[in-house]
Amino acid sequence: MKIVVIYGQGGKMGAAIIQALNSKWIQGKIMAGGTKSWATGAMLAAKPTAGATGENAVIVNCRHADYIIGPIGIIVADALHGEITPAMSAAIGQSRGKKILLPVNRCNTHVIGVQEQTLTEYIKLIPEQIQ
Repeated sequence: MKIVVIYGQGGKMGAAIIQALNSKWIQGKIMAGGTKSWATGAMLAAKPTAGATGENAVIVNCRHADYIIGPIGIIVADALHGEITPAMSAAIGQSRGKKILLPVNRCNTHVIGVQEQTLTEYIKLIPEQIQ
């Protein structure tokens, strides 16, 4: 099983997701896909199987992902303050992998009908979706 965690900005949310997966002993390869090197570096500290940075890395790793995890903005071109390119959002959306998206209501993308929880509470739910 291949799990791709995609994040940008400072990478803290991505690192927290990887830690949550590791703490539940999720079997599979966890790939940290950072939109920039700073984010990848933060996620690598959480000990994924591997990590890579940039548009091409995200596109390539989404091709064969079983799960793609990140904030909902990863499927919106130009989200995360412009870090998500149109090619990245298309690759994520077209991937056959199951998308597990955190309803982070930023960058003019709001999810209605979702129970308001803290980011920490949402992250705790991710391993359950994979198990």
